[in-house]
Amino acid sequence: MWRNTMSIAGTYITNLSGDATYQSFRPSPLPPELNIDNEMLSLLTSATKAIAELDTLATYIPNINLFVSMYVRKEALLSSQIEGTQATLEDVLDPLIEENTNRNVADVVNYIKATEFALDRLNTLPLCNKLLKETHAVLMQGVRGQEKNPGEFRISQNWIGSQGSSIKNARYIPPNPQDMAEAMSDLEKYMNGDDSLDVLIRAALIHYQFETIHPFLDGNGRIGRLLITLFLMEKKVLHSPALYISYYLKLNRVEYYDRMSEVRAKNNYEQWVRFFLLAIKESSEEAAETILRLNSLHNKNVSVIDRLGRQGKTSRLIFDYIEKNPIIDIGKTSHELGVSFNTASSHINRLIEHGILVQTNNSERRRVFAYEEYLSILRKNT
Repeated sequence: MWRNTMSIAGTYITNLSGDATYQSFRPSPLPPELNIDNEMLSLLTSATKAIAELDTLATYIPNINLFVSMYVRKEALLSSQIEGTQATLEDVLDPLIEENTNRNVADVVNYIKATEFALDRLNTLPLCNKLLKETHAVLMQGVRGQEKNPGEFRISQNWIGSQGSSIKNARYIPPNPQDMAEAMSDLEKYMNGDDSLDVLIRAALIHYQFETIHPFLDGNGRIGRLLITLFLMEKKVLHSPALYISYYLKLNRVEYYDRMSEVRAKNNYEQWVRFFLLAIKESSEEAAETILRLNSLHNKNVSVIDRLGRQGKTSRLIFDYIEKNPIIDIGKTSHELGVSFNTASSHINRLIEHGILVQTNNSERRRVFAYEEYLSILRKNT
């Protein structure tokens, strides 16, 4: 006979009876008692320094909004890839994306829309369950999982396991619907309450807790990773979404899941917090390095275009466009910029001559061009 068993991290709750019996995990409310040792303090210091430098860089780079919009796309891609989505950066940036979108690309596009929605909504709402539900509705609109109650917390039991697994052989069974609702209410209070713990440690605990609760039938990983950015922006640690933490989490995907599982199995929050702080440090340093490389490339190519004199005016217009859309075709570019097809074609050829653009296909009817140096910087680890 199964009994409810307690631990520091939570309680295993017995549900139903007979052959249908299963145990779900009800997490304890945050915060736990943490043993903040010298190793964790050292990681916290390094992570705090790295994310502060990233935020400062993002504040003072003149054209940072261009880079941040690409960072949002990269985070959306990486976070979706963690969940098994098969898509590339080129897929997401395809100028014909409306015609060429498949189910995988649609997942990433919706993640971008959900991120932009949540960041905007954060201006009018605190970080709360209502905001998370609304964001989830955008994430799941018209894609795989759209039948799984978009924008609503689940009212049935879910579980985590390999494809085709049942609740009987699940790797992990989140809290039952009643316990889930209570746990999300507690988490909402914790996100908006005061705590003596450092903000980065709180972010680690909040992400772990959200993933453990698994309040939606689908999309929990993506919403949970977006929650990290939203919380750090709410607490003014970040002033723009310049962090793509999924860069590190994708590279260490197995460890990412194992570390969270170890909290539940062994009550070991500390090893998870250390892993998370390292993820913040490494991701912040990578994002800062990328900003510097993109900015250097921007300055180099602006200097080339400026030397074209009066002829460079339209070329600069197209260059500004390709920094937002680094894969283009002539038709859409001419339409978006309000110039003739021949004018756009002429100045795109000029950018090719100066090594800024390259043609990526052999079609003469609908040629596609890429800002390859720019893409090669963004493409890292995608």
